[in-house]
Amino acid sequence: MTTTYHIRIKKEYAAAVIEDLQKMDAVELMNEEDAFDIPQWQKDEVRKRIEMYKNNPGQLIDEDTFFKMLDAE
Repeated sequence: MTTTYHIRIKKEYAAAVIEDLQKMDAVELMNEEDAFDIPQWQKDEVRKRIEMYKNNPGQLIDEDTFFKMLDAE
């Protein structure tokens, strides 16, 4: 599983460490636009689901129920 971190480099020496990691192909530098670009299909799906749950609030489940369902699988 790939983990993505968004960091702000505050010290010059830290920037050098990041550059060394990039040379070792251990990190991939992304510009801010790439890091937060959400595909339109995903935005549309979220809007559709929000509308569905507004119209059918009885279909919502709480967090505890959700995690119990995951554990059951």
